Amino acid sequence: MPTHRYGDRLSWGDTVFLYLEREGMPLHIGSALLFEGVISVDALCGYMDSKLPLIPRYLQRVVAPPFNIGLPTWEYDPNFDLRNHVREVTVNRGTHAEFKAVAGKIFSQMMDRQRPLWDLTLVRGLQGSRTGLIFRIHHCLADGIAGVGIMNVIMDANPAAPCLPKKKGKLRAPPPRDPLATVLEGLLSSYSNIVERLLTTQTDMLTIAERVAAGGRQWPSGELARLLPEITAPTQPLRFNVTCRGPQKVAWARIPLADVKAIREKYGASVNDVLLALVTSTIRRYVEMHKDPVKKQLLRIMVPVNVRGNGKADDLGNRISLLPFTIPLDIRNPRNLLLAVHERTEFLKRAHIAEVVSLAGGLIGVIATPLQALAGPVASQLPIAPFNMVCTNVPGPQLPLYLLGHKMVSWYPYVPVGGEMAMNCAMLSYDGTIYLGFSGDVHAAPDLRRLEGLMQLSFAELRDAARTRPQRQKRTRPKIETVVKPAPAPVGTVPLAIPLRAVGPPPPPPPATNKDQILASVSA
Repeated sequence: MPTHRYGDRLSWGDTVFLYLEREGMPLHIGSALLFEGVISVDALCGYMDSKLPLIPRYLQRVVAPPFNIGLPTWEYDPNFDLRNHVREVTVNRGTHAEFKAVAGKIFSQMMDRQRPLWDLTLVRGLQGSRTGLIFRIHHCLADGIAGVGIMNVIMDANPAAPCLPKKKGKLRAPPPRDPLATVLEGLLSSYSNIVERLLTTQTDMLTIAERVAAGGRQWPSGELARLLPEITAPTQPLRFNVTCRGPQKVAWARIPLADVKAIREKYGASVNDVLLALVTSTIRRYVEMHKDPVKKQLLRIMVPVNVRGNGKADDLGNRISLLPFTIPLDIRNPRNLLLAVHERTEFLKRAHIAEVVSLAGGLIGVIATPLQALAGPVASQLPIAPFNMVCTNVPGPQLPLYLLGHKMVSWYPYVPVGGEMAMNCAMLSYDGTIYLGFSGDVHAAPDLRRLEGLMQLSFAELRDAARTRPQRQKRTRPKIETVVKPAPAPVGTVPLAIPLRAVGPPPPPPPATNKDQILASVSA
């Protein structure tokens, strides 16, 4: 077991999630997993105990400095007990709806900051002899990319059950530090961090300006003048843009990854473009279902962007920037909607908006940490909605994963709600399927489950629009065969009749659709 090293501090970006968190608005990410077979809590504890040396951060808690002077530090929990992080619940009916209800209840609860900020909850009694697993990890510890990396460490690609070690490692926790030394170290680290940010800001601004200018020369004529007003326009609140109070509900959907890739190739877009188009169409249907207008309404989505330069998903902490993706909500044609999404995402990339947002966000770190700690809970309740919702897309492994020899058959992600973004969406691809997890405050979106059918309807519409249809043959006048009078038949014979007939292709069969069944499930 590695020993603690002093000076291992959270970044300012990780610390923001601690400052903004409040009762009714927990800021952890998570997943709801479903496995074949029955998994016992004792077996899971023994398995996790063997994996913890690979992720020592799971043994550490967040310790704030006195008076919040400086950034918090990671320190080993001297009273660490695995049973505080691995729990189990048993459901009565074992239905999919009951599993979602349990997940929503767990995701609504805040974590104990006196302990390492993660936990696992086994859900037993599910139908089909299956076991659910609710996984939570605080956003200060990892973002979505890092969360998937951690799951790759915990899970196995081998279906054979692993052999667990018999000996348990012992934690060598260091003695507590002197409070005065902690305060002085916090002051020095805070000062050096501010100076470093100020010195690098000018260089970053010049670099971004050069990249924006280089990309601007490639923009089509009039594109900047047409799309820039959308980005700079104030966010137009939708019915679910209200202050989060809790508790939360979750809704889940799944679509085949192969179909999404086929749509991408058909229109020359990206997988993320297709998913953003599906979410936009789903939100439009949800708004219209409540009789709210969509004409001239803009939808602004916060799209997290991974900025890990080394591409390592196991790099803990938050290494993300944000894209302010804005799209008109009244585009009904699925093809036109996808092309509009692709056009706007490409514009944001060429304009290096994610780098500009990252630079602007970095300046928040210049503010003194005591002021950040005081302002965080207040800021999370202000009636300000910079975005309508968050939509994050995380690529996962495209092969089956196993836990103690049990195959994982589904992996629904969870992203927290916060501020006035009371309904968000997380998407994760795993083993050939894209899993979508909608999270929503029960007061803002009491009928969150309707998004499941609306998403399936939007997907069926876009998939049908992208299918290659047979080309219609040109209509021509039917050719009439010439009737040739036969020679007179011999006496006593019957003349041969040559009928008139039209020569042409048969009409194509009508296309099949299943939208009626989807609409029936949505309105139920």
